[in-house]
Amino acid sequence: MDSAVQDSLNEQIGKELYAAYLYLAMSAHFELKSLLGFAKWMRFQAEEELGHAMRLFDYMNRRGAAVVFGGVEAPSGEFAGPLKNFETALEHEKKVTKMIHELYDLAVKKHDHATQLELQWFITEQVEEEDSIGTIVDQLRMAGDNEAAIFMLDRELATRTTAE
Repeated sequence: MDSAVQDSLNEQIGKELYAAYLYLAMSAHFELKSLLGFAKWMRFQAEEELGHAMRLFDYMNRRGAAVVFGGVEAPSGEFAGPLKNFETALEHEKKVTKMIHELYDLAVKKHDHATQLELQWFITEQVEEEDSIGTIVDQLRMAGDNEAAIFMLDRELATRTTAE
């Protein structure tokens, strides 16, 4: 594996681990606010992001590439209401999408066909991530300051049963 691709994959593992930290911190915030459905949804999201990091980890090991861990930035402990938190999550997912696209472009440039194939899964996954979080943002915007609507959405998000 080309060293630039390897370095970028290692960096992406760190970014996926950061996303897991971010969503876990948001989960803790929602738990403190007694919004248990939002907390559960974010906890599953954190698990999903950890799964993304592990998928890249496993891929690199299968390719015989060195997995090198760097530090994982701590997310801010400052969180606002549900809308702001999900807007932050959506912006984060858009950044991740951009990083995945740049990584894919690098794999194309380096003629790394195996990495291109692996990253196609992530490209599809990012469409799903942005769509699901974007839908929640839209619903929270519709709810506005209506506490009953927010509690209804909280209950709906509590029905999530997996990290997928």
